[in-house]
Amino acid sequence: MTVIEAARALGEVVQADERYKEYIKCKEMNDKDEALQNLIGEFNLVRQNLAMQSDKPDGERDDEKVKELTAKMHKAYEEVMTNENMAAFTMAKQGMDKLMSEINTILTYSVEGEDPKTCPSEPPVSECSGNCASCGGCG
Repeated sequence: MTVIEAARALGEVVQADERYKEYIKCKEMNDKDEALQNLIGEFNLVRQNLAMQSDKPDGERDDEKVKELTAKMHKAYEEVMTNENMAAFTMAKQGMDKLMSEINTILTYSVEGEDPKTCPSEPPVSECSGNCASCGGCG
């Protein structure tokens, strides 16, 4: 079996996994939820308007309008995220993200010479704060 054949076989196994099935089911429910799609559209429109207003030079930007659009965007985001279909999708996506992270971790360790049968499936805990200014260097 070639590496590509193994990857295709892994793809089939992933698609048979319950986390994948739940993810696809929740994604389809989101796509069919008209109210949710309208909320997402409203959020995107407000976000675009906020970006256009924020990108204006200081003299032309209406700071009150920016504040108003920011509040409106946060409200729209909250409405999207509290929709029951979106909440279910978010949970299902987290499950898929964890599965993909585990697969990627095993493959990474394997490429680095570790035994694929015994290497960890969880990535190592990072002490990175995300602030490179206080860092002595990665790795």
